[in-house]
Amino acid sequence: MKSLKIVLIVLLGLSVTFAQNKNQSKVKDQKTSEIKTQNDSISYAIGQNIYSQLKDLGLNIDLLAKSIKDGSANKSDLSQENCIKVLTAFQTKMQEKQAAQMKAEQERKRVEMAPIIEKNKKDGDTFLAENKNKEGVKTTASGLQYKVLVAGPGTGSTPKDTSKVKVHYKGTLLDGKEFDSSYKRNQPAEFPLNQVIKGWTEGLQLMHVGDKYEFYIPYQLAYGEEGRGEMIPPASVLIFEVELLEIVK
Repeated sequence: MKSLKIVLIVLLGLSVTFAQNKNQSKVKDQKTSEIKTQNDSISYAIGQNIYSQLKDLGLNIDLLAKSIKDGSANKSDLSQENCIKVLTAFQTKMQEKQAAQMKAEQERKRVEMAPIIEKNKKDGDTFLAENKNKEGVKTTASGLQYKVLVAGPGTGSTPKDTSKVKVHYKGTLLDGKEFDSSYKRNQPAEFPLNQVIKGWTEGLQLMHVGDKYEFYIPYQLAYGEEGRGEMIPPASVLIFEVELLEIVK
């Protein structure tokens, strides 16, 4: 997509040049192509950069160079209307090509990740099936599991799904690998509950200020089959220790 934007900027720039007032005085021909000044070096470097973006598009480089020279002389073999029409069609074609390439890449990744996803799902199901029978663990209708680690005074407020909360937390994978911790940063986190994973949105509403829970979150209530970057693999069950410090608003 970045290369497409660069190419379109270059080509659309040419169409603007063609539309300039043709009564302007013509630019004096450059009689040398030697690199002598800093401006010459910049001009040449820009040309190299443009070519690196255009070389895979199957364009006629000679005609492109001629078009630039024609533009500098305020003339064109195509009308501005035709230039815009051609470039619009070109943009559509390139976008369709890139969309097809992106779809093919997504399918390739899906096939590549399928065995990992299935393994993580199986491991997660096994863990949750065993964990729900452990002492103190409760399971909600959605499949979220939780355990009360520290019960606060019990008289504190409970947040709503629209509340902004302040918490301390630690997140780990099933193998015990820690992927995030506000404790290590020594800085509580604040966020609206409707802008986090579903497991957090549901789970925090069970807590009173002063409570500390452990949540066991199925992948469907976390980051799904996609996971999140390199830290959270696809279809991962996540374990969080969460301490509700304050309902900000």
